[in-house]
Amino acid sequence: MAASAKIIDLRNLLAERFPHPSCTIATRLITGLPFLDELICGGLPRGAITELISPGTSAGSASLIQALVHCASRDNYFLALIDGGDSFDPCGLDNASLQHLLWIRCSKASEGVKAADLLLRDDNFSLVILDLVLNAPNELRKIPQTNWYRLQRLVEVLPTACLVLTRYEMVSSAQLKLVLENSWDIETFETEDVLSRLRIVVKRSHFRSVISS
Repeated sequence: MAASAKIIDLRNLLAERFPHPSCTIATRLITGLPFLDELICGGLPRGAITELISPGTSAGSASLIQALVHCASRDNYFLALIDGGDSFDPCGLDNASLQHLLWIRCSKASEGVKAADLLLRDDNFSLVILDLVLNAPNELRKIPQTNWYRLQRLVEVLPTACLVLTRYEMVSSAQLKLVLENSWDIETFETEDVLSRLRIVVKRSHFRSVISS
């Protein structure tokens, strides 16, 4: 089967498995996570790439991903997680949450970017996450900046929020850049509300500081 035919078949499968949402699309994807929504004026911007930089180890990016999967289940929309290092652990999620998740497992950063290129050609997902936090720096340096601008052109015509998690700043086309400033240890994860300890700061924003609806 030709590559183009395979892509068409995959798109048809995604459309069947993840039907289009019927709700009115807002300019922001409200996550319901106060520490995030209040910081970025109401939620993740749709039609744009948000880069979340996690420079330290155990900064809480995995916990944030799990929380966003819970949000997708709670608010009844579909989320695609492109796992660049095949490191995501779904054990903390229940079956209801997993039903709203498409998990793409990759072994290389380049595979993750190709998967994002495919998924951002379709508006079945309210949120697409590309997690490259655990990919090796030499892999990430091989990603041309033109790839990020192509992804931005794809998402800007969709009602989709695209979140790219990285170890260092690398997505030049990101309209919103955030930094995780945490360094957690085992005692942190033993607390009941570990997410309340997440510290995120805005590094750059091309959006007005007004909550959109």
